[in-house]
Amino acid sequence: MNEQNSNLTEIAEEQLSELLKVRRDKLKALQEAGEDPFHIVKYDQTHYSEDIVGGFEELAEKTVRIAGRIISKRIMGKAGFAHILDSKGMIQIYVRRDDVGDENYAAFKSMDVGDIIGTEGTVFKTKTGEVSVHAHVLTLLSKSLRPLPEKFHGLKDPELRYRQRFVDLIVNPQVRETFIKRSRIISEIRKHLGEKGFIEVETPVLSTTASGANARPFITHHNALDIDMYLRIATELHLKECIVGGLDRVYEIGRIFRNEGMDSTHNPEFTTMELYQAYTDYHGMMELVENLIAHCAKTVTGSLKITYQGEVIDLTPPFPRVTMNDAVKEYTGADFFACETDEQARGLANSIGLKFEDKTASRGKLLYEAFDAFVEEKLRQPTFIIDYPVEVSPLTKRKPGNPHVTERFELFIAASEYANAFSELNDPIDQRLRFEQQAIERAKGDDEAMMIDEDFMLALEYGMPPTGGIGVGIDRLVMLLTDSPSIRDVLLFPTMKPR
Repeated sequence: MNEQNSNLTEIAEEQLSELLKVRRDKLKALQEAGEDPFHIVKYDQTHYSEDIVGGFEELAEKTVRIAGRIISKRIMGKAGFAHILDSKGMIQIYVRRDDVGDENYAAFKSMDVGDIIGTEGTVFKTKTGEVSVHAHVLTLLSKSLRPLPEKFHGLKDPELRYRQRFVDLIVNPQVRETFIKRSRIISEIRKHLGEKGFIEVETPVLSTTASGANARPFITHHNALDIDMYLRIATELHLKECIVGGLDRVYEIGRIFRNEGMDSTHNPEFTTMELYQAYTDYHGMMELVENLIAHCAKTVTGSLKITYQGEVIDLTPPFPRVTMNDAVKEYTGADFFACETDEQARGLANSIGLKFEDKTASRGKLLYEAFDAFVEEKLRQPTFIIDYPVEVSPLTKRKPGNPHVTERFELFIAASEYANAFSELNDPIDQRLRFEQQAIERAKGDDEAMMIDEDFMLALEYGMPPTGGIGVGIDRLVMLLTDSPSIRDVLLFPTMKPR
């Protein structure tokens, strides 16, 4: 069987080589005839396919100029048809020898699927009712030297699709629609936040410290300064410095880099929207994010009830709020905050089958690990998990009356985290103590622990007002609203291992 597959591969490669040669020979003939398509620098379009199909009543029998890629072509003696793909869809052109002349009709017959052409002609409907353009003038704008995938099978292999996204966008209309929706989602986020009085800012991608999140950074070297630097793992600390400076409502939509694993919901570089608002808390952030997601869903999909991977998800606010301890107690029966000592908590963890490596783990860390092991995968409908242990929330205010937990939440939908938010810690003394604890963890070998950012500490000493902050995963939100199973489906060019 392997020998048969090998023979088939060799045959396919030989056929491809022959096709490549034929196309290059066609290009050479055009160039020798003084008709090199690559010398054309512009083509004035008047309409797109969508304009013509949607506006047929107004455009019937009128002259239009369209441009796009030949996706299919069929010749029937003295006339032929082709379908042209442009950025807004596809439309048929009709080419008749008597209208364009013998020479131009021969040129049309010689064109290949994949070639990019300009067409000037009149709008009409065929006998079958298809809106089309009756071509009067054809112009070859770019020669495709490589054939597109066979039209009935297209580009299906996921890895090949991600590596050759340019082909994926050509042959798979649903892929184009996904990335058009992605752009709309981001535009709607900006519009919604602008209406709420937020301003968009930009912060550095390169930093001398890796802080603002628990993550392993990418390291690079700045030649002019002769120092190692880190690609940012979060935009948090710079944005909070803006709050200190009096910019009361700020956000940034930007790329984040984390040198960690890859799976269906993780890519080493990804996009977040991080936002900070003075004089509010994590309750304000809950209201903000549930309304933001509902707005994007309603605007982009037309409904607050969407289907994600066969499951109906209701994005109608308000979303339920459940404390982490209550969620763990609901699904395991274990109440970690009823334990008076960490030793009791470790015994409770063992009783519910929680596996943990740190034999000195605190009850807060064990609660967090129990949630991760037993609860997260069960959160299908939008749910705010609130009041996280202080041990895993180094940038968050403690909850009044309970120093063991913080005013932090994460939003879970379909068993994935979509947002992480805090009542931001603005006590510089407490913040330094927590950073120092992170430094101890880092010295023990935890390369995801935060570094101390002295510039941020200096800013806090000038005074930061009570502030609510949130980070939203843009890629996961796009996955949800486009029913995409993998983060690679919503990144135009996901990280791939070189072949």
